Amino acid sequence: MFTQIDHIGIAVEDLEASIASYTALGFCPSGTEEVAEQKVRVALFPCGESRVELLESTDPEGPIGKFIAKRGPGIHHVAFRVEDIDATLAALKTSGARLIDEEPRLGAGGMRIAFVHPAATGGLLMEVCEPA
Repeated sequence: MFTQIDHIGIAVEDLEASIASYTALGFCPSGTEEVAEQKVRVALFPCGESRVELLESTDPEGPIGKFIAKRGPGIHHVAFRVEDIDATLAALKTSGARLIDEEPRLGAGGMRIAFVHPAATGGLLMEVCEPA
């Protein structure tokens, strides 16, 4: 069902400053994008087969804005790539996993994404994603 860790999402307060910090560490950004539906701007940094995704809120009432207000900047989620997100969500639901999203929605890079509630994973906000 899960084929690899696609990315680790990190909530940041200032995307441009964070891009500069990661670039200074030797990471090379592959681009930035605004995902209006999620109320975020993202920057992606390839790292082997996976990526680091920096997330800056565009609205304090958006998910990342609320996360930073409550917990501060830091790791927000781990995303696992799947080949068929619809089948994965159906299997998770059948197994009794608590889902935040029962239907996929659009994420960065045109990916179809859905979140699994941390109650189902021992505290980790899990994203499942299917490449565009």
